[in-house]
Amino acid sequence: AQVVGLTGSPGVGKSTTTNELVRALRSRGHRVGVLAIDPSSPFTGGAILGDRVRMQDHATDPGVYIRSMSSRGHLGGLSAATPQAVRVLEGAGCDVVLVETVGVGQAEVEVASLADTTLVLLAPGMGDAIQAVKAGILEIADVFVVNKADRDGADATVRDIQGNIALGERGPGEWRPQVVRTVAARGEGIDDLAAALDKHRGWLVEHDELRRRREARAAAEVEAIALGALRARIGSLRDGTELSALAARVAGGSLDPYAAAAELLGQLGA
Repeated sequence: AQVVGLTGSPGVGKSTTTNELVRALRSRGHRVGVLAIDPSSPFTGGAILGDRVRMQDHATDPGVYIRSMSSRGHLGGLSAATPQAVRVLEGAGCDVVLVETVGVGQAEVEVASLADTTLVLLAPGMGDAIQAVKAGILEIADVFVVNKADRDGADATVRDIQGNIALGERGPGEWRPQVVRTVAARGEGIDDLAAALDKHRGWLVEHDELRRRREARAAAEVEAIALGALRARIGSLRDGTELSALAARVAGGSLDPYAAAAELLGQLGA
């Protein structure tokens, strides 16, 4: 499956754009899977899982599967189970899997390691030219989507992003991020967005970048599973006395936390 990540700040129109992109992909006959990640409450742990409410147009379409997932406190804009969910949808025969992240800030870039193509959505009025050249989420975009492009300031936002792209050093044949204007609420610009996805997909295949990205994705998934298992083993120590004893020595000043961590790893055989 072609895995497409959609990310951006809250309110830029990720769910609406996803909904319209599903419509465009279905018109081509593609089977589409959607994973919409919602934030979970830091107090109750619950989540509204409301992104799919905006995608009711496709609720009865047998060629579309929409799944909301809670982030469950996982940082980076995704859920810890998202890579496995993508794998399930691929196995179920989806041609395209759209992964919509939690509304993110400047540093939540995990979706770039999961997706073949990453869309970063922006909206007019969300910052000046300085904001456009800051490191972070803007660096992971394969395609920039300036949504709500019918608003004042859209031209300035496009210029700022294009200026940012022009500052980057690229060798011969390297991908140059595309900038697409959309008004997702009216379905405008979605065909241009789909064309940009096709263009990037062609570039990935032509330059063998698709294989490299997928191998990197598999490595990240294996590493995350291994680290999760290690955290579970460390967590189980809270039921015993080892961690408590080390914590008491650190709090008392007789042991530094690095040495304590080394002791803990030694007890785990790591």
